[in-house]
Amino acid sequence: MELVKKLEPLTDETEEKERKKGFFAKFGNIKVGVVPLPLYLIIVAVIYAASVYNKLPADMIGGFAVIIVMGILLGDVGMRIPVLKDIGGPAILSLLVPSILVFYNLINPAGLAAVTMLMKTSNFLYLYISTLVVGSILGMNRKVLIQGFTRMFVPLIVGTIASVVVGVLVGLLFGYSMKHTLFYIIVPIIGGGIGEGILPLSLGYAEIAGKTAESFVGQLIPAAVIGNIVAIICAGMLQRLGEKKPELTGNGVLVKTKGGDGITEESTINKPVNFQLMGAGLLIACSFFILGLLGNKFLGIPGPVLMIIAAALVKSVKVMPAKMEEGAHHLYKFVSTSLTWPLMVGLGMLYIPLKDVVKIVTPAYVIICAAVVVAMVGSGYLVGKLMKMYPVDSAIVTGCHSGLGGTGDVAILSASNRMSLMPFAQVSTRIGGASTVILAILLMKLLS
Repeated sequence: MELVKKLEPLTDETEEKERKKGFFAKFGNIKVGVVPLPLYLIIVAVIYAASVYNKLPADMIGGFAVIIVMGILLGDVGMRIPVLKDIGGPAILSLLVPSILVFYNLINPAGLAAVTMLMKTSNFLYLYISTLVVGSILGMNRKVLIQGFTRMFVPLIVGTIASVVVGVLVGLLFGYSMKHTLFYIIVPIIGGGIGEGILPLSLGYAEIAGKTAESFVGQLIPAAVIGNIVAIICAGMLQRLGEKKPELTGNGVLVKTKGGDGITEESTINKPVNFQLMGAGLLIACSFFILGLLGNKFLGIPGPVLMIIAAALVKSVKVMPAKMEEGAHHLYKFVSTSLTWPLMVGLGMLYIPLKDVVKIVTPAYVIICAAVVVAMVGSGYLVGKLMKMYPVDSAIVTGCHSGLGGTGDVAILSASNRMSLMPFAQVSTRIGGASTVILAILLMKLLS
């Protein structure tokens, strides 16, 4: 008995040690994205301290550090919150939380300066888009690519008409004039974003009205931002629908084809990642983007649109070596998997101006914006179904017409986990947006 009593304290002490070991083991197993929580906290402390003491470099290193550390946290949290995770939670949080922090001046100036340099001076957004567009096109099944581009314009046109009709009717229901609803709510939503849509619109409106362009920007931006958020939510819900009813979606494929999923060529799918080829893929993506800019000088067509056309033509006539297509596609997979949430943090900080939204928003205003986007997405779904396209994917691509340009495309496609649709989304946004801007300015001139 005495021996047992002597051993009891040792047993309790051992259990306490085991409990402590178990706690630290569990704590170490918690992850933020793919990073263990203890390491993540150390990284956060280092970046924060550097920003406080003005040692955070205002270059790509500092910019990437800030957006990645925030992006993996917000993306991870967005995937864990019930309900929110089913409507594009990671995209919504990654865009809105940084925008709110900037609105309340809670972002350290050094951190904001580093992100501004990365996003605006270094043009990280267009690097991201070019790698996605070129990589997804070159890795796509050639037949699917051709059929997708030829068929997508029908749901795009029908969706645009439906959004205008529904938007005007809902606006009249809430006491808005037809002219105000059309030019100041609907057109900004489907105009192709801030840089490609709202700024040209404000210049056109200003010339017609004899006012400054700045006076129109604040009136146009809120509709575009709200429409983009609604489109993200719709994309998340469509993703959920596709999971429940697999027959309605191609999981990133636009057109139904026989034999296989048609997303990429078999040679590309089954090849292991080759990092040297990925380097070549980066060169190819940059070259296509530069080609688009060069073509813009002589043809007057927007550079990103020419980039898409050039990549699609190269894929269609099979002149790109298979190894180079493989490298470009694997780079696209890396970028879309690793840098999407961080990119949206940067976009939220710099391109989602919450101060402009707060000034003008009312419940009726939000309902009109939502009606415009839902009409667009719903039309894309129904027309896609009639045209033997996957209705979920057709609706998502059509919905990109109501996004904030390249920013919106990234957010909408990431919310639905369909980055392979980026080429079609870019066409929807840029060609649809440019057409909308031109027609809106001509119509306003006729009505003035």
